[in-house]
Amino acid sequence: MRSELSKHLDWAALGRLRLQARRIADGAWVGVHSSRRRGAGLEFAGHRSYAPGDDLRWLDQRALLRHERLLIKQFDTETERTLRLLVDATASMGFRSETATLRKLDYAALIAAALTRVAVRSGDPVGLDFLGGAEAQPLPVAGGLQAFERSLVELTRIVPSGTLGDSRAELEQALAGIGQRAPRGTVFVVLSDLLEFGEAGPDVLSALGTGGRHAILVQVLDPLEALFPLDGPVRLRASEGTLEVETNATLARASYLEALAALQSRFRNTLRAHGGELVICRTDEDPVATVRAILRAAEGRAP
Repeated sequence: MRSELSKHLDWAALGRLRLQARRIADGAWVGVHSSRRRGAGLEFAGHRSYAPGDDLRWLDQRALLRHERLLIKQFDTETERTLRLLVDATASMGFRSETATLRKLDYAALIAAALTRVAVRSGDPVGLDFLGGAEAQPLPVAGGLQAFERSLVELTRIVPSGTLGDSRAELEQALAGIGQRAPRGTVFVVLSDLLEFGEAGPDVLSALGTGGRHAILVQVLDPLEALFPLDGPVRLRASEGTLEVETNATLARASYLEALAALQSRFRNTLRAHGGELVICRTDEDPVATVRAILRAAEGRAP
């Protein structure tokens, strides 16, 4: 099994991602994540089998004596809390400017891995889906340390490729089944540059947060895209497709930044109308701060 995977997986990259995800998760955890399993008001909802990585505070010792196997206590708040990560792996996410150290997809994968680690540490189940991309496969919702390890493998294997199309029908088809399979209480975290979704993007993605679910969109931008620090004549090429445009960057900067702000405003307003939130980050920013902002948004606090 390991030899077969070795043909397609960079084990050194997998090890780096594992260490980075743990460091970021530990850093983001402090002072941000409040356990929903402490205090009064929680209703016992039964047991499930112990999985590596589960919080040992909820190990039922009496059940161990009676049944001679490890069982974890479940509560209503635990069974209603599921994390679904949706990573945009289309061609545009493969962009990295000359001054950046990470591609947008690399940064998104790092954030997704850290969030998976936080979910596992919280005792919450987590699932992983992709938009576009090659090699990687979606992962069903699962809990425990094995869910974290499987997510690392798929996030390491993913190759940016493909397009989504910007029509409502194409977007809804790409998301078909993802939202329908999610129970009430699910928290969706979508990691994307949000630059290729067209006019229907805010409505279609915000719809993930309906039916008792919660949607958080994380816009991952390269510093060049976020700040547009170019001057003079430049040739701009689309990440998806073959379109090229020659322009004067100095003259175009104000219009570009205005259009970007308008896009972000549309996503933010539409999300908040459905109880969701937009988090904006750059690939040169501290990933711990980004994860903290996402966790605050997941708890219903301003990021």
